[in-house]
Amino acid sequence: MILKDEEFGEVVVRKNPLSKGVKFSVSTSGRLAMSVPSGTSEFLARRFLKRNRELIREKLPLADPTAQRARDAKKKILMRQAREYLPYRLEYLAKLYGYEYEKCRLSHANTRWGSCSSNRTISLNIGLMNVPEVLRDYVIVHELAHLNHMDHSEAFWAEVFRHDAKYKEHRRRLKGFSPGV
Repeated sequence: MILKDEEFGEVVVRKNPLSKGVKFSVSTSGRLAMSVPSGTSEFLARRFLKRNRELIREKLPLADPTAQRARDAKKKILMRQAREYLPYRLEYLAKLYGYEYEKCRLSHANTRWGSCSSNRTISLNIGLMNVPEVLRDYVIVHELAHLNHMDHSEAFWAEVFRHDAKYKEHRRRLKGFSPGV
């Protein structure tokens, strides 16, 4: 559930069946997060929030609610752009280089540009829409190469090199960007 709070903005409330009490933390988006026992009503969650307001202010580094809304809006735009571009680019490069994957998944992880799972699902970060196309292609080729090599062995890098001779430069340049939104 999401509580709207005048001071803290949107507060993410997670109901946890194992929880015996209320815990406050900061979510990856910078929002205030509350973990509460399963049976906790919205009324009680608001009461806990009100009673712990001073402690939250002192102890937790929260993002400004205006910054939260701006981040959410940016994430929506990037997700729309990514849906329109990344699956098609993945399909194009996979066909061009002779790879077969099961499905494409879009994510917004804070630390990874992409991943490839053993069930042949390729995940691509929507943050790729913020990098130059050549670097997007490098990430896609990197993940496609994982279909044949689920590690970063010499054989893996040789396969990446076959499709992107400048992969070392692209890899270095990519470090100048952050996958987080």
